[in-house]
Amino acid sequence: MGTVRRLSPRPELLDLGAAVEAFLATIGNRNTKRAYAIALRALARELGAQAPLAELESEAGADRLAAWFTACWERRAAATFNARRDALGSARDWWHDQGWLTGDPLRCIRRRARTPDRIKALDRAHIEALLTRQNLRLRERTLFRLLYESAARADEVLALDIDDLDQRNRRAKVRRKGGAVDVIVWQTPTARLLPRLLGGRRAGPVFLTDRRARVPLPSPDVDPDSGRARLSSRRAAELFEQATADLPGGPWTLHQLRHSALTHAAEDGANTSTLLADSGRTSVASLARYARVSPEALARWQQARDPVARRR
Repeated sequence: MGTVRRLSPRPELLDLGAAVEAFLATIGNRNTKRAYAIALRALARELGAQAPLAELESEAGADRLAAWFTACWERRAAATFNARRDALGSARDWWHDQGWLTGDPLRCIRRRARTPDRIKALDRAHIEALLTRQNLRLRERTLFRLLYESAARADEVLALDIDDLDQRNRRAKVRRKGGAVDVIVWQTPTARLLPRLLGGRRAGPVFLTDRRARVPLPSPDVDPDSGRARLSSRRAAELFEQATADLPGGPWTLHQLRHSALTHAAEDGANTSTLLADSGRTSVASLARYARVSPEALARWQQARDPVARRR
């Protein structure tokens, strides 16, 4: 009996949508797959899922791809721009390995250099204006307030289950980046919001989606009573961008909220040990970025030592 071989489709007959889904099916990490799918599925929608993949290799196809990509991502941060391009690049490399492409459809798209942002911390007054907005939903108000007061990473807070909370002592157990178990703490505003958010729930994720889960999920990620799923990091980031789009320097990122919390703690006199515990970091050198004084704090310091102001 002869050997049975799996025949790959002829490149000129393979459509873009099928090529995208074939590549995504090879990614085992759920978060990586979700991140790559943002750019790749958007590309399939723009050019048409039925469009031949080989069209990307033509001059017109590469130009159209570059124009679409620039329109979508040029105004985003360099890290986001590069991450979306890397997703397309990984798919391109895999398609090359399958013999479906021979050229480089991304030849007109160059990675952007990341310029250091020396004013990453947000003004305290702007943060307070956001957190006290009347039209901010209870879930978002609680999440954003908890993130700022605890200086925790968004992934750490979104992974919280109700069993992890010690509401009496205003703290919770979290699993830090790298897997270490740690404790975060919060202040009175969060302590007042949490019971309202939970509404008597005693089990399941703290932060939930608006609707029931559409696909089967692991039981720890679903509220046993309502069937709603754990709020994802991607959706939380979108909600934060929407809420801060009209604020100075907006839209902000969730990491800016953490960065600001640590910077403000340093300005208020928190020592190194406290900042290490608050940030969940173990390296003193890694605190340097947070210890940089904000422009507002620098202005207050200058005003306090201004000889003319002191005479007044």
